Amino acid sequence: MLLQVDQLNAHYGKSHILHGVSFAIEEPVIASLLGRNGSGRSTTLKAMMGLVPPTSGSVRLGGAELAGRRPYAVARAGLGFVPEERNVFANLTVEENLVMGLQPARAGQTAWTIADMYTYFPRLEERRTTKAGNLSGGEKQMLTICRSLLGNPRVLLIDEPTEGLAPKIVHRVMEVVLDIQQRGVAVLLVEQKLTIALKVAHQILVMGHGHIAFSGSPEEFRERPEIRRQWLEVS
Repeated sequence: MLLQVDQLNAHYGKSHILHGVSFAIEEPVIASLLGRNGSGRSTTLKAMMGLVPPTSGSVRLGGAELAGRRPYAVARAGLGFVPEERNVFANLTVEENLVMGLQPARAGQTAWTIADMYTYFPRLEERRTTKAGNLSGGEKQMLTICRSLLGNPRVLLIDEPTEGLAPKIVHRVMEVVLDIQQRGVAVLLVEQKLTIALKVAHQILVMGHGHIAFSGSPEEFRERPEIRRQWLEVS
């Protein structure tokens, strides 16, 4: 088993946000995590990374327990995270941001390189000496994905990567996500645009009220229209 989340609970103060979230990703695939705003998708990713300390439950990567560990330790164990906020080191250049993400490759893994990142996004190479704080939103998204990938994760968590981006950049970002998976890295993708999520995913997870309401293939999801009506559509 590559990644297993079991009965994960998390709170913001006294508010109980995650109610026993459980799912598994058995191999390096793209899994799309769907749900309405407020359903707990982003909190799930943050709890897995230790950014929101889980109050109970388990997150196991390759059998190793990650729940309760500090975010840097989770990242070093092989879980990468691309936050919705597109956090960059604003006072560092593009290339300095990329260098900050570099980590040694794991046994049997070919290390990602800065040259790989420039191949994915030539615009970053053009802007490599530019302070990251001066980048556009799309450029920051490219940079955040690349910096996380340079940590050589086994699983990459990506939160709303296409939000607010021009269609041309959306297309390129999703091409990169597909290539990342084809090179052996599993992706857990939170994506609001259902057409994009279904197009790239091998596995569909649907959240509602802080728990997983459905887990299955895209084909199984399409055969269950009541799931879409109950948990995704806005009346």
